[in-house]
Amino acid sequence: MIIKSFEISKIELKKNQFFLFYGENEGFKKQVIEEKFKKFFIENNYTYTENEILQNQKDFLEEILTKSFFETEKLIIINRVTDKIKDLVEDILEKKIEDLVLILNAQILEKKSKIRNFFEKNKHTICVPFYEDNNQTLSSIANSFFRDSKIPIAQQSINLIIQRCRGDRLNLKNELEKIKSFAKNKTKIEIEDILKLTNLAENYSVTELIDNCLAKNKKKTINILNENNYSLEDCILVIRSFLAKSKRLLKLCEDINNKKSVDVAISSFKPPIFWKDKEIVKQQISNWHYDKVKKLIYKVNETELLIKKNSNNSVNILSNFIIEQSTISNN
Repeated sequence: MIIKSFEISKIELKKNQFFLFYGENEGFKKQVIEEKFKKFFIENNYTYTENEILQNQKDFLEEILTKSFFETEKLIIINRVTDKIKDLVEDILEKKIEDLVLILNAQILEKKSKIRNFFEKNKHTICVPFYEDNNQTLSSIANSFFRDSKIPIAQQSINLIIQRCRGDRLNLKNELEKIKSFAKNKTKIEIEDILKLTNLAENYSVTELIDNCLAKNKKKTINILNENNYSLEDCILVIRSFLAKSKRLLKLCEDINNKKSVDVAISSFKPPIFWKDKEIVKQQISNWHYDKVKKLIYKVNETELLIKKNSNNSVNILSNFIIEQSTISNN
């Protein structure tokens, strides 16, 4: 069955054992797993990747079936899940293991995904989509944090923090903790403090850069690149934001392939695409198709690895990648 991410706090673990978490909001998924699950399985929680499980299926099944291996209930988290693991999961469900809670963690899963359909339709499993956070949600998290921490800060400063975290809940939490440490001997946090403490340069325009790149606005893309002085940390944030935008474009292309019009695909997208961004998103859709976006996502992941391995050349690697994507034809 399907539930919304904010409803998961109401779930009773004793009555529900099998969960599929999918979507791009890794920060929210990590928070839910830490707060809802791991605190009840302090010792007996184990994390694997899908490949590790599939390459050692026999050993894995023996471990979860052997009572002596786990003295009490156990939590098993499997990351990077795809449809390949569906048959094994069905087998585990049929065995009716009482002392097991299983979480499958996947990125974006298409509507036709076998594992997604299985978890959505089975009454003994729970499927939870984790969509990207919008600014309103992030602002609520930040306001609660500063209120609970008794740190005086203006809403304008909070808005700046949200802007510079680029829609990433994990980035936001890291920045909030940094500000909390800084605020111990301060009576008030000023805008200037936020600019110094947060990682991004003042003229940093990630959204504009990536939107224009995907829309094939080469001249504008190069202008934005030239206006910014990126650090290694900035480069990693840019490429991760590029990944999120690419995944959004992939889903839009999928919807259009499923006979939705461009306008309907954009207006029905979750989380909502703001009205001011709709025209440039239309440009992106006109310049890309589904298979090309899938290849792009693979290239984005490759580029992030290159940036990390070649930190001294990170700006050139990022710039070359972005200019290439703003130039090449995908039709």
